[in-house]
Amino acid sequence: TRVPLSTSPFIAMLALLASGSTALTVGVAPSTARSTRAVSQPAMSSSDRCAVWVVGCGVPKRGMGWYHAKQVIEGDVPNAAVTAVVEPWFLGAGADSPPGKAFAEWAEAMEEKGVAFCDSVDAVPVAEGERTLALISGRTADNPRLLKEVIEKGCTAVYLEKPGAPTVKELEEMRAYAKSKGVQVFMGYNKNVTPYVRKALEFARKQKGETTTTYYHNNAYKPDELPECFERNAEGMLKNMAIHELALLATYWGVTVDNIKSVTPDAAFSECKTLTGPGGKQFTDFAKVGFTVETKDGKTITLMIDRCGSDSGGNSIAVVSDASGKELFRAETPDAALSTKVAEAAAKDPEMMPYFFLQHDDYITLKELSSSHVIKGAAGAPEGMATIDVAVDALKVAEYLTPLLQDALK
Repeated sequence: TRVPLSTSPFIAMLALLASGSTALTVGVAPSTARSTRAVSQPAMSSSDRCAVWVVGCGVPKRGMGWYHAKQVIEGDVPNAAVTAVVEPWFLGAGADSPPGKAFAEWAEAMEEKGVAFCDSVDAVPVAEGERTLALISGRTADNPRLLKEVIEKGCTAVYLEKPGAPTVKELEEMRAYAKSKGVQVFMGYNKNVTPYVRKALEFARKQKGETTTTYYHNNAYKPDELPECFERNAEGMLKNMAIHELALLATYWGVTVDNIKSVTPDAAFSECKTLTGPGGKQFTDFAKVGFTVETKDGKTITLMIDRCGSDSGGNSIAVVSDASGKELFRAETPDAALSTKVAEAAAKDPEMMPYFFLQHDDYITLKELSSSHVIKGAAGAPEGMATIDVAVDALKVAEYLTPLLQDALK
């Protein structure tokens, strides 16, 4: 059974635990929903909508899963409705922590929007015949287990946040399992649908002569912040920061480990360091790395990735050049208009993670593409959207390139 929360989320949680139930619907009157817009999800029959289960919500204004849920609940994604949120930590051992209390306050305001809150995938209520998208946005290490659980629960398709799994082996096992059950798995690689990427691709396709594309990706770390960065992102730059660009290469350029002809490092640009993290362990990773990949079918693509390359929050650029190296076209995100929009939004809500504002439209596009695809019952994947096949290829390339580049830059 599901237990409605009336006045205090904590009293209701105690009642929930006492009853042995693991799924609940929570809410209060709109007048007490202080931090949530008083809006409702679109009213749709089960045949017209894609039901979304958000698995791994996180704390409001900080968690990626929460922001996904927020966008759907507030009506930003046509034909989709959040029917369940799975959050084991904040509906369990973390309930009394400050983030847990913030989560409970937000959850309390969701009753009129028809959202069930569950402490496990098994507790998710499922309507017979409903087409569902399980959006997994938990810890990467938990994804192999969570993917199997949502498929066993009966979801129609899965939207998996990148990189999908800690290793290629685990991701390949997940792909095989999903395929054996006939379940499509889409990936949340937002750069695949970002305007700056699409504009550069379209420009390059229109050119009659030979062109090459360079992708720049700059973060805004300071040099003295790199030890903590290396420790927190111990999987390494190519599996973390640069995995977005490697997914672009797999999606639009067909780059796989098997069809790479050569890799040419840019030694003058690149910098590989061994640093001691706050925990006392040493980590070897790239502060910045540049390299050109040539495929066996004659395509060349260059990546220039710099953790300390921006002093204004980070940016990404796509440059198309001719055979002589002359720049023909450049597209960047954020552009001036988006920068202004993000700055204004961040000033109004400084508690929100800034990159949510930066990538807001991309997240909507990805969920629109995947939810519409589920409703149609179409095969394959929406144009441009990364699948688990792309994720496997990107992760394989990351694992292939990391030691190769580190050795070349010694």
